[in-house]
Amino acid sequence: MVKVLSIAGSDPSGGAGIQIDLKTFQALGAHGMAIPAALTAQNSRGVTAAYPVPPRELSRQIEALLSDIKPDALKTGMLLAQQTVKVVAGAVRKYRIGNLVIDPVIRSSSGKTLLASSAVASIKKELFPLALVITPNIPEAEVLTGMRMETDGDRDLAAGMLMDMGPRYVLIKGGHRDSNEAVDTLYGGRTVLSFSTARAKGEFHGTGCVLSSAIAVFIGKGLPVEKAVEKAKLFVEKMLKRARPVGKSKIKYFQF
Repeated sequence: MVKVLSIAGSDPSGGAGIQIDLKTFQALGAHGMAIPAALTAQNSRGVTAAYPVPPRELSRQIEALLSDIKPDALKTGMLLAQQTVKVVAGAVRKYRIGNLVIDPVIRSSSGKTLLASSAVASIKKELFPLALVITPNIPEAEVLTGMRMETDGDRDLAAGMLMDMGPRYVLIKGGHRDSNEAVDTLYGGRTVLSFSTARAKGEFHGTGCVLSSAIAVFIGKGLPVEKAVEKAKLFVEKMLKRARPVGKSKIKYFQF
């Protein structure tokens, strides 16, 4: 049985964070585990507040779980605070978790900051060197590198800067670009690969969470990163077609 762990924020509306991660793990046949790193007040209209889980309590959760069950892959999402990043990095090193997928969540779609500025430096210094793959979207890649990304050349340069921070693979998600296609580009290995799907109509909640969680499952099953990303991208494309609004906004939620 493939076991996959998510350490991320909690979304009470069930559309992102550890809630959607667990749904994704189950849909893809993995045993899902989850440790909340932060709590949020949010609904379909956005995030109104976010609170980190105290480092001591977070560490207790992680130690209790990993001393008994070692995951085949670990995915991190919203970590929010610098101390949270330090606790997670320490656990990854202690338990020698190699299949680490980092979704560097920095802001919500409604503009709420989900990673403190002090934590941005820590995630680059302490977590990225431990990562198998990181999955920033374009705005996140801009924050992490400090550069604007307006062209393919900018994207390639930013990817190189991110690779220099230590991850073995960098997947830059292009969904924020105005285009008829959603193109994600994978750097690392022997070549640069682009994965393109038709852009779905509407606004969606939790797309990045589902993609990174699916990548973690496929890596946990033993697939190489290139194949894991390909299969995860196809899974997200399929699930986007089934997404529906669930609240008072028009934002669509994945339905499993």
